[in-house]
Amino acid sequence: MSESTATLQRKISNAGELESVVRTMKALAASSISQYERAVRSLDEYYRTVQLGLVACLRQGSPVLNNVRVGRNQPVKTGVVIFGSDQGLVGQFNDEVADFAANTLRDLPGNKMVWAVGERVQLRLEQIGLVPDSLFSVPNSIHAVTPLIGRILTEIEMRSEQGQVEQVYIFHNQPKSGALYEPVSQRLLPLDTTWQRDLLAQQWPTQNLPEIIGESNLTLSALIREYLFVSLFRACVESLASENASRLAAMQRAEKNIDEMLLDLNLTYHRLRQSGIDAELFDVISGFEALTNDKHKQA
Repeated sequence: MSESTATLQRKISNAGELESVVRTMKALAASSISQYERAVRSLDEYYRTVQLGLVACLRQGSPVLNNVRVGRNQPVKTGVVIFGSDQGLVGQFNDEVADFAANTLRDLPGNKMVWAVGERVQLRLEQIGLVPDSLFSVPNSIHAVTPLIGRILTEIEMRSEQGQVEQVYIFHNQPKSGALYEPVSQRLLPLDTTWQRDLLAQQWPTQNLPEIIGESNLTLSALIREYLFVSLFRACVESLASENASRLAAMQRAEKNIDEMLLDLNLTYHRLRQSGIDAELFDVISGFEALTNDKHKQA
């Protein structure tokens, strides 16, 4: 009896410690979500500003294709950036984005060069036959995103100059209203006629016609660099927000399961303890009755 209750006490203690860890991770995930969501909202405004700047340049007749070396009419060599996670406890986060990327890329002809952001998504990509050529670590804070995007852009530029990449796609999980997230994709390069046509289809927000002051080609080059940077930055931040939302949901499920387990363990412990007390009382009463009967016989 004592061994059973002692074992239950250890289990209850371990479950309590695990619940404390889960609550800490839950709080960290919630804090991170708020941080990344604010960054996404800020990027939306800046992204819109960069797009309008590009619209102004295009309407003024600046030649985009001559300024982007990776642009070709029918690219056949595809670079792929896939954002995932380095850590676990995120449910199907990495599986969903990896499977989505594999299904999308299946319809694209030509060679694929894959850059994975996150060890967990790298493992999933290898399992489904989409082996990454390079691996980048997932940023652990908003301040670490900029250096990562710089490295990815450098890699893209180098591979483009070597003729190994002619178009680039981005895959990541994006926060979704009413759900945790959904996998999405974006064609980052080339900045071809299709990209220009879609950009020019946007309506200018005022009645005043835009005008570029100074050297239009220099302005256009600067805006293109910002466009590429912000596109990758936003994809990374949205992926981080989705990752932490998935982790928060996982921690909430874990906390619920631990609470239910603790309830069962405590009920079992108190039931065993009560049974032990009842048995001890029964022994005392039995002993008392035996002594009483002996005295009556002696009398």
